[in-house]
Amino acid sequence: MEGTIATFRRGRKTQTTNQMIILFADVDSKEKANALVGKKVSWTAPGKNKTTITGEITSAHGGNGAVRALFERGMPGQSVGTKITLN
Repeated sequence: MEGTIATFRRGRKTQTTNQMIILFADVDSKEKANALVGKKVSWTAPGKNKTTITGEITSAHGGNGAVRALFERGMPGQSVGTKITLN
C-alpha cells in the first residue's frame, strides 16, 4: 500500500523531525488507521544514492484516518508531500 507524507508531527513552536503524519488513500476512519499500528513503512530518497529511511506506525492521528509514524532518524524536508510505502 502506498501513502503520502502530509507533514512533520509538530506543535505551535516546535516540530519533531523523526515523526511524520501519513495519509493513506483507502484509510478513512480511526478504526482502519488503528489496524495499521505496528506496521513498517519506508521512504526512499530521490537522487542517485537512493537512501532508504524506515519507520513504524505508532498510532492514529485524529479521526479521519491519518497515522503517526516514528522513523529511525530525522526526515528531510523534501520528504513532505512524497510517496511512502507500507511494508
